[in-house]
Amino acid sequence: MPKKPIVLSISGHDPSGGAGIQADIETLNALGCWPCSIISCLTVQDSSSVQRLIPLAADDMIEQAEVLFNDLPIAAIKIGLCGSLAAVTAIEQVLRTQPNIPVIFDPVLACGDGRSLASNSLIDSIKQRLIPLTTVLTPNSLEAAKLCQQTNSSAQMAKQLLQLGADYVLITGGHQSGEQVNNQLFHQQGLVNACQWPRQTGEFHGTGCTLASAIAAFIALGKPISEAVEQAQAYTNTAIKRAQHLGQGQAFLSRL
Repeated sequence: MPKKPIVLSISGHDPSGGAGIQADIETLNALGCWPCSIISCLTVQDSSSVQRLIPLAADDMIEQAEVLFNDLPIAAIKIGLCGSLAAVTAIEQVLRTQPNIPVIFDPVLACGDGRSLASNSLIDSIKQRLIPLTTVLTPNSLEAAKLCQQTNSSAQMAKQLLQLGADYVLITGGHQSGEQVNNQLFHQQGLVNACQWPRQTGEFHGTGCTLASAIAAFIALGKPISEAVEQAQAYTNTAIKRAQHLGQGQAFLSRL
């Protein structure tokens, strides 16, 4: 039996299981990868909103990463919710020791009800420390506007984010209006591809986590970036279609 490619997820813990590390692990398992994980922060949250973030020690994150990289041939790294300035610094330190591993970064800046999960100083730190080390950055349109400090076209915001050092920027349109969700992948040379998906009725928990983890999985499986991004969108769309309302807030994606 061929060995599964290994993907490391660094993100927050969602006790509801709808997003964060658990969403990443489910996605990576479903797509045939072996998930490793480092928790950046704990959260107090349910299907409706995040009540509180509980940062974890940066030194512990770094030590966990060192042990994993010394033992396992990690093929891709997925980053999600950071939660603190210390976590951003720790993640940067980890990434700089592994410059040849592709990094997929879902810059989680707010929870589903719009409540901010990142201060201005944290956003600035993400821009300075993590985006320059990112292979594929996957903000939704609201996150892209926060990172750019202005709302422009997707092409204009992607250009600004690419100038920060990301290799590719995928701006997703799930938070926009209209019957179609428009997702656009950009590179330094401009638009790489654009995908449209029928907009599903309702609100969903963990879509960004699922999409970024799926991209990491397909890259780890050897797919070119454009193909990995397209296949990850198809997988995420299917998980959204099969979502279940288990709580009183957003529906949970069915990833397995």
